[in-house]
Amino acid sequence: MKNKNKSVSQGTEQVGSRLSVTVIGLGPMGKAIVGAFLDKGYEVTVWNRTLSKADDLMAKGAMKASTVSEAITSNDLIVLSLTDYRAMYAIFEPISGQLTGKVIVNLSSDTPEKVREASEWLAERNAVQLTGGVLASPPGIGNKESVTLYSGPRKTFDDYQNILEVLTSTSYKGEDPGLAMLYYQLQIDVFWTAMLSNLHAVAVARANGITAEQLLPYVSDILSTMPKLLEFYAPRIDAGTHSGDVEKLAMGLASVEHVVQTSNEAGIDASLPAAVLDVFKRGVARGHAGDSFTSLIDMFQKH
Repeated sequence: MKNKNKSVSQGTEQVGSRLSVTVIGLGPMGKAIVGAFLDKGYEVTVWNRTLSKADDLMAKGAMKASTVSEAITSNDLIVLSLTDYRAMYAIFEPISGQLTGKVIVNLSSDTPEKVREASEWLAERNAVQLTGGVLASPPGIGNKESVTLYSGPRKTFDDYQNILEVLTSTSYKGEDPGLAMLYYQLQIDVFWTAMLSNLHAVAVARANGITAEQLLPYVSDILSTMPKLLEFYAPRIDAGTHSGDVEKLAMGLASVEHVVQTSNEAGIDASLPAAVLDVFKRGVARGHAGDSFTSLIDMFQKH
């Protein structure tokens, strides 16, 4: 039986028909990715700038590469879990000659344009990139209910889909390598804005003696109305119809003013709702007081 604690520098071997993969980047997400592959019986080679981060994974069966070169040459499939794409260049540029024939599944976050540039850079070095946007936190890795968005060459995605679905369910967005990242960033835009608004509301609640758990059902109720509202407004937004027949921007402005005032009275930093209030005020100043709040999209688009 193979010694599960050996490093790549001690040698690698083919083990029957077992599948293998290299994972570079061992933050919380990277470690979760490695764990999911190991749980399914994969051979996993790992590398991280701080090599000690691999020690606990070696105890579970992963093989630690002492250099990037070892990590790259051990497998044709390379999964990256890095802070951003700059980190990829820093790691790959010194050994770019060894990228020929490699499939790089880049699960790092960045902008769609930087993703496209990276795909071209890798193609010039005879490697293929699949862009991935993971819509899950580390505990969600290995869970079929979690989803990762992918884009890039369709054939490459089809060839590796079964392996990628060890991590999460997959959703292919198209050949453009930037599409998966675009969809990812659009959803993250909504996610963090919503999460921060909840955090701010909890801060105001706590200042008034209400706990996060006591507030939770009320926040959950308001969020549960959002899907139907989004469904109602989406065709109107696409059609450029911003009639104030349901609500008016002026009403929204007054409502957010009260949120800011409530925050100030509680002694809570009001910068978040104040930023929303500023957007409403600018919309009203542009003559949209009687229109729907959806008219603000024209202001966001900076015509």
